[in-house]
Amino acid sequence: MAVVRILRPLVRILLRNGVSFRTFSDIAKGVYVDTAANEFGLDNRKQTISRISVITGLSRKEVKRVKEKSRPSDAEIAERYNRAARVIAAWRREPRYTDRSGTPLVLPLTGDGPSFAELVRQFSGDLPYRAILDELVNTDAVEITDMHRVKLLRPAYVSATDDPVNLHILGTDAGLLIETIDHNMQADESRRVFQRKVSYDNLPEAALPVFEVMAAESAQHLLEKLDGWLARNDRDSNPEVQGVGRHCAGLGIYYFQRPHSDKDG
Repeated sequence: MAVVRILRPLVRILLRNGVSFRTFSDIAKGVYVDTAANEFGLDNRKQTISRISVITGLSRKEVKRVKEKSRPSDAEIAERYNRAARVIAAWRREPRYTDRSGTPLVLPLTGDGPSFAELVRQFSGDLPYRAILDELVNTDAVEITDMHRVKLLRPAYVSATDDPVNLHILGTDAGLLIETIDHNMQADESRRVFQRKVSYDNLPEAALPVFEVMAAESAQHLLEKLDGWLARNDRDSNPEVQGVGRHCAGLGIYYFQRPHSDKDG
């Protein structure tokens, strides 16, 4: 069953992070009510608690309770992740912060020329550069050399294993993938967006590390190319870009491997 396939890895993560069924149930109720209220209304008619109750299967009393209950926002975590990711992406992309071969420069903390403080100020807003530096050092993305300069160690921002940012990434990336699948299930063929994967189910174990490296290198090269184009067309990075509306677009790539099971079909 498709829902079970979606829920099994999710429940594994939730249990590992101490999220009980009761907590998950409360969150799920909130999402059911919000989605029914905002996306399943009738034209020119206010969505009522009674109709939400019918759509979701929750009692009117429960719908009312859920609507009145405040829910925390993860906006702060999202901003922290986005700021760190933008700094590393710009460090690898912008000519001012790379050498002639495109390798990221080892930057002084501050100074008149290219510096880490300037990089953070340009691509991470008004956050103190020390806050971004601490975050990147903590996740082994950069190191501070003996000369008190900052060296980039990783091509992308990867949060620490026990960091709440990982749950934010789970929600964002898995949500975007499901939204893409949902769109393609409903759209005419001419309006479907790119959704592809390649996989084989009878590979020897020795082939896996080779493929993992090859996939990572190819994917990183593609993402860096797309990042450059998106940055040139994004009004946060380039305020002079003209146009109407505000939209989010991108491409996500993920690697997977596991022992084959007859249940896989």
